[in-house]
Amino acid sequence: MDAIITIFAVILALAALVLVGIFFSFLSTWIRALTSGARVTLFTLVAMKLRRVPPKLMVDARIRLVKAGMDMSTNQLEAHFLAGGNVINVVQALIAADKANIELSFQQAAAIDLAGRDVYDAVRTSVNPKVIDCPDPAKGTNMLDAVAKDGIRLLVKARVTVRANLDRLVGGATEDTIIARVGQGIVSAIGSSPTYKDVLENPDHISQRVLGRGLDAQTAFEIVSIDIADVSVAGVSGTREVANVGALLETERAEADKKMRQAEAEGRRAMAIAYEQEMRARVQEMQAKVIEAQAEVPLAIAHAFREGQLGVMDFYRMQNILADTSMRESLSRDDDSSKSGK
Repeated sequence: MDAIITIFAVILALAALVLVGIFFSFLSTWIRALTSGARVTLFTLVAMKLRRVPPKLMVDARIRLVKAGMDMSTNQLEAHFLAGGNVINVVQALIAADKANIELSFQQAAAIDLAGRDVYDAVRTSVNPKVIDCPDPAKGTNMLDAVAKDGIRLLVKARVTVRANLDRLVGGATEDTIIARVGQGIVSAIGSSPTYKDVLENPDHISQRVLGRGLDAQTAFEIVSIDIADVSVAGVSGTREVANVGALLETERAEADKKMRQAEAEGRRAMAIAYEQEMRARVQEMQAKVIEAQAEVPLAIAHAFREGQLGVMDFYRMQNILADTSMRESLSRDDDSSKSGK
């Protein structure tokens, strides 16, 4: 019986030591919460430890909320931590939004944080808009390249002032979309300008036209302003870049037309030469036919003699006529040569 009592006393002593150890391990955290007005029971702290939730982190987050005039149960903070969220970042965002009179609920802030966005930075951007360079120098491009209707090439740099839109932060497009849309709008607006002088004289007209297109639709930002920071004509700073793209295109088009016309002329020349050769071949063919026909004349005369259709006197008269004709042709050639010699 004494042994049982001794064992029971030892167990009670060990339990008391464990409770004392637990009490002192959470004592500082519990006292901080108690003195700050963010009261948390020791049982809750122990339960946090068992759920592998850092009690000190939860207490610090709740103290910040209470001191900022807000209150929230540790269950919500624990749930967000167990979901993989950044509790302190969410708490700071809630406090900043409350001080700036921006409506932001814990559920909305937690959703933004779990979506991978920096909710605290988003609140600060909503209060203090930030400036985005267009194009982004980090992408290796410092100026936008646009061409006006008169063919002059312009280099443009813009700065876009944006404010975070908390309602569209989850699922909304990022800064890259804003930069791409603004760049496309500026290039399109310059391309529709009659001359480059209009752009140089009134760059604000370009920014106003781009701003009126609602480029921030379905994005996580609201465009406050678009300002043309720099605009210049390409190729005026001693570089080898072409300034008058229109003139260059016209020159290249004229050169291409010239080569095409030359090719067509060469084709016609080749066809003419081929046609000439064909005509010469046909002349040779006709001459051959004439010679062939002339070769048949003696045969025809002999056949006429044999048939009695041609007499000797008829043959002599025909020979005389041929001789007279040959003499006249010879005299005419002599006259032509003498006239040409004079």
